[in-house]
Amino acid sequence: MSTGAIIGIVIAVIVVVAVVVVASAEMRRAKLRRQFGPEYDRLVEKLGSKRKADAELAERQRRVRGLNIHDLSPEQQASYSGDWAAIQERFVDTPAEAVGAAHTLIWNVMRDRGYPADDRTASLDALAVYHGSSMEDYRTTLNLRADTASTEELREAMIRNRAMFEDLTGLREGHGEPARDRVAAIRDRNAVVDNEPHTAAAAEPVTAEPVTADPVAEDRDLAARDEERAAENASRTAYPPR
Repeated sequence: MSTGAIIGIVIAVIVVVAVVVVASAEMRRAKLRRQFGPEYDRLVEKLGSKRKADAELAERQRRVRGLNIHDLSPEQQASYSGDWAAIQERFVDTPAEAVGAAHTLIWNVMRDRGYPADDRTASLDALAVYHGSSMEDYRTTLNLRADTASTEELREAMIRNRAMFEDLTGLREGHGEPARDRVAAIRDRNAVVDNEPHTAAAAEPVTAEPVTADPVAEDRDLAARDEERAAENASRTAYPPR
């Protein structure tokens, strides 16, 4: 085989390998973009290149795999679902307090699921891995000053918090309907139990029903007594025998 032919084969192999490498990189990048959503674009802008963003997100995935992140039990889902309903009711009268309570509830859910809730940066990185679709909107609520925000800003914050809350608890609308139904059933059952009195009522004494006399027998006895009294009175008023 001539030298020219060998060089041609080597170049062809190099081209094929380069195409495979580029295609693989693009496939990984597309997968990362689907998984992280807007978080991917934010990181590209922050780091200045897609390659750096790819490396950073891959490293996040590696770190998160070492965490003990797990799903909530149906009972935990039901409990948190009830907590969220109560917070939404509070929003009508005290919107700023409700937004603050929503943040606290979300981080309590994170802690129960195994997220490093005591490390804000690590937690947000982990959230971006598993909840990239909700992460970008949720991130904006973290910088909101609830005490100075308008009612509309607080309303939008609650909507974004709800999206993250439902992602974290597995109760996002339109997903896992059987699980949502089971959680609703547990929540309703717990509500019934909570509303029942916790002290046993003292047993009321049972009073025996009086025995009702036979009216026919009563009339018969009364007639007999009347006859006896009549006979007695007759004997008293009769003339003595001569």
